[in-house]
Amino acid sequence: MSSGENKMGTMPVGKLLVTMSVPMMCSMLVQALYNIVDSIFVARIEEDALTAVSMAFPLQTLMFAIGIGMGVGVNAMLSKSLGEKDYDLVNKSATNGIFLSLVNYIIFLVIGLTLVEPFYRSQTDNENIIRYGVTYLTLCTTLSFGIYMQIIFERLLQSTGKTIYNMITQGTGAIINIILDPILIFGLLGVPRMGIAGAAIATVIGQVIAGILACIFNIKGNKEVLISFKGFRPDISVIKRIYTVGLPSIIMQSIGSVMVYGMNRILNSFSSTAVAVFGVYFKLQSFVFMPVFGLNNGMVPIVAYNFGAKNRLRMIRTIRLATLFAICIMGVGLMIFELIPGPLFMLFSASDHMLSMGEPALRIIAVHFPIAAYCIVIGSVFQSLGNGIYSMINSIMRQIVVLLPAAYLLSLTGEVNNVWWSFPIAELMSALMTTIFLLKINKDIISRIPDGEL
Repeated sequence: MSSGENKMGTMPVGKLLVTMSVPMMCSMLVQALYNIVDSIFVARIEEDALTAVSMAFPLQTLMFAIGIGMGVGVNAMLSKSLGEKDYDLVNKSATNGIFLSLVNYIIFLVIGLTLVEPFYRSQTDNENIIRYGVTYLTLCTTLSFGIYMQIIFERLLQSTGKTIYNMITQGTGAIINIILDPILIFGLLGVPRMGIAGAAIATVIGQVIAGILACIFNIKGNKEVLISFKGFRPDISVIKRIYTVGLPSIIMQSIGSVMVYGMNRILNSFSSTAVAVFGVYFKLQSFVFMPVFGLNNGMVPIVAYNFGAKNRLRMIRTIRLATLFAICIMGVGLMIFELIPGPLFMLFSASDHMLSMGEPALRIIAVHFPIAAYCIVIGSVFQSLGNGIYSMINSIMRQIVVLLPAAYLLSLTGEVNNVWWSFPIAELMSALMTTIFLLKINKDIISRIPDGEL
C-alpha cells in the first residue's frame, strides 16, 4: 500500500466533490428508481399490497439505520485515519466493521422470525394487508445478510474515495431487482407467479449480488485497506470509536422509523388509502432525496480526511459547494412535485380516491425540500467531524418533538390535507437548530483548524 497523499488532500475541491459524488448520486438515483418501480409493480397486485409494503417501511428503515449508522462510524474513522496516515487503525476499522455487520444480520434474522406479525397487527386489523405484509417483511428481514454485506463493503470503498465502485455495485443490484420484480411477481418467462413474495425475493437477490460485488472490489481494487481476519478478535476500543460517531446516526435514522410508524397510525384513522398515499410519497421523494444523500456520501470522506489532515480551507470549500448543490437538487424536486403530482400518482395505478388525496399531499409536503437540503448536508458535516450527537438531537426534535405531535393535532381537524403541513413546520424548526449547532461547531472546532491550502 502506498503511503502517498490521497486525492482527498490534493485534488481541486470542486472537481474532487463532483468526481466523488456523481458516481454515488447516479447509484442512488438507480436505487430510487428501483424503489419506485418496485412499488409500481406491487400496486398492480392491489392497493392492499401497496399499503402492506408502505407499512413495512418503519421496520425496513430500522434495518437500514443500524447498518448505515455503523457504516457512518466506520467511514468517518477510516477516512480520518487515512488523513493521519495511521494505516493500522484503517485496517482495524474495516475488520471490526465487517464483524459488526454480521452481528446486525443476526439481530434482524431473529426479529424476522418472531416480531413481524405483531408489528403489522399493531398498525391495522385488515387481515388482507397483514397477510401481504407478513409474507413480504419476513423474507426481507430473515434474508437481510445481503444488504449488510453491501453496506459495509461499499462504505470501505467510499472511505478511500473509490466511489465509482459504489455506483457499479448499487446500480447492478438495483437493475437486477428491477428486472426480477415483474418476472417473480407476475410469473413471467415460465417462473411461478409469487405475488408480493416475488417482490421481496427480487429485493434480496439484488442486495446479495451487490454485496458480493462490493466485497470483490475491495479485495481487488482497494489497496489502501487490508482486510484480514487472521487472528481477529473484536477490538472494543475500535468498536467504541465506531459507535461514538455511528450511534447518533443509528438513533437519528431509527427515529425516522418511529416517525413513519406514528404517521401510519395517525393516517390509518382516516383510511388505509391515506397510509398508501404516505407510502407513495416516500417512494417518490426518494428520487429527490437520494441524489442529495449521494452528494453527502461523497462529501463526508473529504471533510473527514481534511479534518484529519488539518486543512480548514478545503473543508469549508467542500461544505459550501455541497450545500449549494443540494439546494439546487431539492429545488428541482420541489418544482416537479408542484407541477405534476397527478401523473406521478398515476404511476402507482391510483384510484380516484387516492389521486384526490395524493395531489395536495405532494404539493404541501414538497414545500420543505430546499430547507431539508441545507439541514441534511450540515447534519452530515457534524457526523464527519465526530459530532453526530448534534444531528441526533436535531432529528429527535424534528421528528418526535415537533412533526408527530403537529401531525396528530392537525389530524384532529378531521381534514387529512392539514396533516401534511406537519412536514414544513418541523423542517423550519430543524433549520433553526441546525444553524445554532453549526455556529457552535464552527467556534469550537472548525475555526481552530489551520487554514492549509486549497
